[in-house]
Amino acid sequence: MNHYVDNEVGRLGTVLLHRPGRELARLTPRNNDSLLFDGIPWVGRAQEEHDQFAAALRDRGVEVLYLADLITDTLGIPAARIELTEAVLSDVRLGDTLRAEVADHLADLDPPGLATVLMAGLAHEELRTGSGIVYSLLDRHDFIIDPLPNLLFTRDSSVWVGGEAAVTSLAMPARRRETTLTRAIYRHHPRFAATPMVYEPELEHLEGGDVLLLGPGVIAVGVGERTRPAGAERLARRCFARGLAHTVLVVPIAQKRATMHLDTVCTMVDVDAVVMYPNVADTLEAWTVTAGDDDELRLFPPEPFLTAAAKALGIDTLRVIDTGLDPVTAEREQWDDGNNTLAIAPRLCVAYERNVETNAQLERAGIEVIRISGSELGSGRGGPRCMSCPISRAPVGPV
Repeated sequence: MNHYVDNEVGRLGTVLLHRPGRELARLTPRNNDSLLFDGIPWVGRAQEEHDQFAAALRDRGVEVLYLADLITDTLGIPAARIELTEAVLSDVRLGDTLRAEVADHLADLDPPGLATVLMAGLAHEELRTGSGIVYSLLDRHDFIIDPLPNLLFTRDSSVWVGGEAAVTSLAMPARRRETTLTRAIYRHHPRFAATPMVYEPELEHLEGGDVLLLGPGVIAVGVGERTRPAGAERLARRCFARGLAHTVLVVPIAQKRATMHLDTVCTMVDVDAVVMYPNVADTLEAWTVTAGDDDELRLFPPEPFLTAAAKALGIDTLRVIDTGLDPVTAEREQWDDGNNTLAIAPRLCVAYERNVETNAQLERAGIEVIRISGSELGSGRGGPRCMSCPISRAPVGPV
């Protein structure tokens, strides 16, 4: 299989999605904050919206792979089953007695059943054989294995750079187990076995929503709430060493929920165009990093992000399409993922239909917009780009 991505807008060939399932139904007023959701979505409607998203991609010739299917396939491989089971059992909260009981419970499950538990978790009341101190002191509403509702956002746990997968290091404890699933797929699934990995979860914090492949050899990495400067440095070193990039732009972003990742304020919609939150367009800066001698990095002083990006791409300027039409609309539509578009091809993107003004701005700039519903999908603060991990894209020509 030709798994290769070196840009954000080339014709999309294959993408990894996760159709929301039982793990989303596990969200309650007791746990939605700790599981990083701003609300409790209507699961059936979220599934309908996601099906519409997947259908829009297929209608444009994109191959859609589902995370749950790949996990189930992978669990049929003994080494992968051991790896993923041990990752769950290593949770220090379990204690010896409960750990042994959970191990017995998981051992009795077939691959589909085990995949469901690994994604949707294991509730206290679902382990009928539970005993001991830890189990007895758990509230009956607690989870022995936590659900992973953020699996919906497949971009965060991995991103492809050239022909290599970067399995990221998620900063939030509620999400860290997601990467064990992604890495197991790339290690063991027949389609991906022996995939080279340019990044792995044990490294410094780095999340896929902060990684933009601006063009061949040019990577922008947002640093803020989720991705740390050390993660950006590690990715740069590894990409330079493997010939996957010649320039990395390190872009500080505000550390707050609304702008948790770089792709919440800026995404590409053409080889020379971005849709960008105007409140940061004039203040966003980038430190340019290139490879130096003796494996050292060359760091250049910060300059406006748009200037640094254009220089790295070898073009005069990047066209900027504003979110919204005025400061109030821009703020509202940025919160509703107006900047989080997914390009299917140059000048063709998927966006949430509710961002009316931003979509109109895109169309006035010559960008075709495929509108999808997102009233329930957006409750986890993520749009079409967050919900998709491109695995293959066509190359792009010169600007």
